[in-house]
Amino acid sequence: MEENNKLDILVVAVHPDDAELGCGGTILKHVAMGRKVGIVDLTRGELGTRGTPESRAAEARRAAELLGLSIRENLGMRDGFFRNDESHQLQVVQTIRKYRPDIVIANALFDRHPDHGRAGDLINDAVFLAGLRKIETTDAGEVQAPHRPRLLLQLIQDYYIKPDIVLDISEYWEGKINAIRAFRSQFHNETYASNEPETYISRPDFLEYIEGRAREYGKYIGAKYAEGFTCRRLLGVDDLFALR
Repeated sequence: MEENNKLDILVVAVHPDDAELGCGGTILKHVAMGRKVGIVDLTRGELGTRGTPESRAAEARRAAELLGLSIRENLGMRDGFFRNDESHQLQVVQTIRKYRPDIVIANALFDRHPDHGRAGDLINDAVFLAGLRKIETTDAGEVQAPHRPRLLLQLIQDYYIKPDIVLDISEYWEGKINAIRAFRSQFHNETYASNEPETYISRPDFLEYIEGRAREYGKYIGAKYAEGFTCRRLLGVDDLFALR
């Protein structure tokens, strides 16, 4: 793998727009710091009530531009029917080894949408397996070196989950909302002309809920807006004065 393909943060999420909703502000903040960030969507979201795989792909490209991503890819797994099995794990392993991220952010481990929890477990398992040298994967015909990211975090999505860590995104809130709104078929947009039915996430008050969650997390650290994450292991710091 060429060194310039290496990412600092890789967000692996099951549906296009999961990353924007869960950690759009975190992405923008780290891109502004000069970090290389990418998103890999597992599915095309083809079972979604509104939009088409083609329209959602176009929306994902627009959101990627707004976020300043280094890469955005889609693995083309079957929306709703992918499994946490060997073939799917190897797809994610190949992706992790391709981009060699220091940090991976994955879907929530338990959520309203069953795809989210299943994807969270799939990504968790693949992150571990990617570090095993006896599992062989290739990219462009070349054998990949093993790689295990140093940190795996999970999004907090629809269900409330107490976060293990929260990040101030106040400066990047408007940018996050703009990236979410790039998915015109999915979220409330008065200019989107469609005969498609209204959904849970297309109602005007859904984005108000997203804002309420961000304000709640921000309150605990003295920020206007924050995003929260969970982690399956203890997190450590080397400077107590960096904590709020």
